[in-house]
Amino acid sequence: MIIQAVLLVHLLLPAQIAASQSPPEAARLLQSATDAENRGDLEQAIVDFRKAVELSPSSAIALLKLGDAYMRKQDYGAAIPPLQRAAELSPDSVSVHQLLGYALLSQGYAAEAIPHLEIAHESGALGIAQLQADQPEEAVINLKNALAKSPDDPDLIYYLARAAATLSSEFNEKLLAQFPQTARGHQVLGQSYYSAKMFPEAEGEYEKAIALRPDLPGLHLELGEIYAAGSQWTQAEERFRAETKLQPGNAEVAYRLGDALLQGGKMQEAAQELRRSDSLRPDMPETLYALGRALVVSDPNAAEQALDRVIAVEKQSQLAGQAYLLLASTHRKQGKSELAARDMAEYKRIHSLTSKTEQ
Repeated sequence: MIIQAVLLVHLLLPAQIAASQSPPEAARLLQSATDAENRGDLEQAIVDFRKAVELSPSSAIALLKLGDAYMRKQDYGAAIPPLQRAAELSPDSVSVHQLLGYALLSQGYAAEAIPHLEIAHESGALGIAQLQADQPEEAVINLKNALAKSPDDPDLIYYLARAAATLSSEFNEKLLAQFPQTARGHQVLGQSYYSAKMFPEAEGEYEKAIALRPDLPGLHLELGEIYAAGSQWTQAEERFRAETKLQPGNAEVAYRLGDALLQGGKMQEAAQELRRSDSLRPDMPETLYALGRALVVSDPNAAEQALDRVIAVEKQSQLAGQAYLLLASTHRKQGKSELAARDMAEYKRIHSLTSKTEQ
């Protein structure tokens, strides 16, 4: 969890300032506790901070320092009482609210953590708390803001995905409850069946949706994907063609149609659609790989160019390995044995790497 991040930031007042605002003996204990904390002796620091609090129970600084020490020890439950008292004494302290919000969240008190995290402007932790408190719409907003500042944080990515999925599920349930017989209602139900691999049921729902709104973008595409999942390439091609008429500028639709044509053995038509997809959205690796397959017999040089682009984009992925394997076959047929050997070596290397990753 991202709680540890806050512990790396020195939020507290310097020990000298804390000491100057406390009775002499409490001040001495605060300094002693801070010295122990700096040495990494959290146990002794907590003992001294607790004694300082006993001597000066209305010292927000002492309470804050005690709560912080517990947080550093990852004893979040013990941190809550002194931090709550510190918040009562210093309601405008961002540091207090930040630590208290994290402590409450770590113990599962998400709803209680929210107001403190709002005061501290901790958008990441706030989004997590809102998600756990069944507020996915607000959670999505705050997690997006946090992710914009920390785009490589895996925790934020994980929670944003969960919040978005929860929000989507709530709206889908609302749609099915209020508008079950509409095209969108049948579409959502079809998506649910498709996710459960109940393809005949999904197909039926999409047929109902299309009957109601045949020109609604996306319906033919999604029904075509159902047929493709069952290797019903003729039906898939028909649906993808229908979608292409509705969305001629959609690169994914062009790719889906090209792939269906490829699977049906219609190489020339497939290459045409896949080239169109690539022109609409260049360097989509799946499109380029399919284009390489479509051209491997009729135009080996163009196929090689497409597969080289796959490798340039994908680097070490399984798809790059498949591109090397197809290149090896192409070069072997052209009598380019050295290139074929190089391609096979690269394929085996990537296959070995990806196999280890999967394990």
